[in-house]
Amino acid sequence: MATTQTSIKHLTNEHNDWLRGLSFYKDELQILKNRLTEVAGKNTGSEAANMMNHYENQVTLQTTNIDTLRHDINTNLETIAAQLNDNTPGYIDTKLVEKHNLLRDNYFTQEKLVNELRHEFNRFAAKWM
Repeated sequence: MATTQTSIKHLTNEHNDWLRGLSFYKDELQILKNRLTEVAGKNTGSEAANMMNHYENQVTLQTTNIDTLRHDINTNLETIAAQLNDNTPGYIDTKLVEKHNLLRDNYFTQEKLVNELRHEFNRFAAKWM
């Protein structure tokens, strides 16, 4: 059975784009955390406190998810590099392409979650500032 191979250059470029994107989203979460501190300083009511707790938990969760995804992407890059030493230069096999595709889905899901959180938080902050 023949193995399908994919260009390493394409995959590496996409991995690097994801890593830059994750850095951006992690910075965005830090900005949300700082704004959350501002909102907390101006509001002491229980309704605001409950929502601030929710957003604080979400920022922590999404930051952890970004760190995990970054680790998974870097691990995949290491696996690709190791396989390149054993195979036709410049190509990897189908199993690593499948892992790459799963990481792509995970990246886009993470991107969507952070963007939704940011928009939701901005609506909350506008109400309470």
